[in-house]
Parts: sequence; structure tokens; C-alpha cells
Amino acid sequence: MDINEISFENLPKAVAHLVKEITEIKILIQNIQVFESKEKSIPIGIEEVSRLIGKAKPTIYTLVRQRKIPCYKYGKKLYFFEEELLEWISKGKKKTIQEIESEVLKYNHNRNK
Repeated sequence: MDINEISFENLPKAVAHLVKEITEIKILIQNIQVFESKEKSIPIGIEEVSRLIGKAKPTIYTLVRQRKIPCYKYGKKLYFFEEELLEWISKGKKKTIQEIESEVLKYNHNRNK
């Protein structure tokens, strides 16, 4: 709807159009807010970490001492971020025999060039 078309006769149409536009804007803003809230990292405690990675609390404390697990310490309390833990877990992936064979073939191919 063009702003120059607004007259007393088509005022109800213009108001309906504005209501529709405002509704669409509200939906966009809500979607952005939901996306941003998912982006925020909220620290979790050792109990949640234990459930997330399936390890006992003493094992987690050992991993922290050995600096093998991503964590943060503030005072006497340990904090973890779920995203970092999931990334840490994915880095420990064991390669399949097919992946190893593929790497060997690539290495030999590049070596023979």
C-alpha cells in the first residue's frame, strides 16, 4: 500500500495494512530474541557436566586437574559451558579404519607426485 493512497475512504484498509505490518515486525523481533537467547552461554555446574558427559564427579575433577577438560574457576567453584564440552568430546573422535585407509592413500598419492 502506497502512503499517497491514504484517504478517508480507504482508511480502514490502511489501518488493516499497518496492523498486518506491525504483526510481522513483532514476529521478526521475537525470532531474533529467541535466536540471541540460544546464543548466550550459561555456565553449568559439575553435576550437569557429570550427566552430560557420563563421568563421575571425581573423574571430572581429575580431568580438570590434568587440564584435559575445558573449564573456568571463580573462587572455589568450577564452571563449564555445554558448547565447549560438546566440542571437546567431538575432538576425541576415533578414526574408522576406512578414514585411516583413505588418509594413507592420500598421503601416498601426494608423496608420489
